[in-house]
Amino acid sequence: MDYSTECSCGKNKALVQLPQAIEEYQARECDCDFCVSYGLAYISDVKGTLSFSPRQTMHQLNQGSGQATFWQCSNCKDIVAVTHRDNGEERGAVVKTLLSKYTLQSSVKVSPKQLTSEAKPERWAMVWSKVVLE
Repeated sequence: MDYSTECSCGKNKALVQLPQAIEEYQARECDCDFCVSYGLAYISDVKGTLSFSPRQTMHQLNQGSGQATFWQCSNCKDIVAVTHRDNGEERGAVVKTLLSKYTLQSSVKVSPKQLTSEAKPERWAMVWSKVVLE
């Protein structure tokens, strides 16, 4: 199922393709300082895809271990997605607040900061969607 969204100013678009209805998903709310400061939670499915554009109008932010890239609209400052590239494949998740027009479940708290640097990409590969370029 396809779900489209955009940042607050409409400059950046995202499309999430999920194998189940979005109402079936529980977003993951990360407890790291960066995500907490922005109030971020993420939706993804390892069998789904995520695309967002135009990337040239977004800032790439890194925090903590520097392993994940957060894509922020350069105009309205919304975080659109988070991604990680490993072994030539990019995986990511869309920010839950951008999908507020859909009926969403409450988020579940997760704590990637408890994982080692080696374990984080392994975890993301199990839960994040494949990123496809538009």
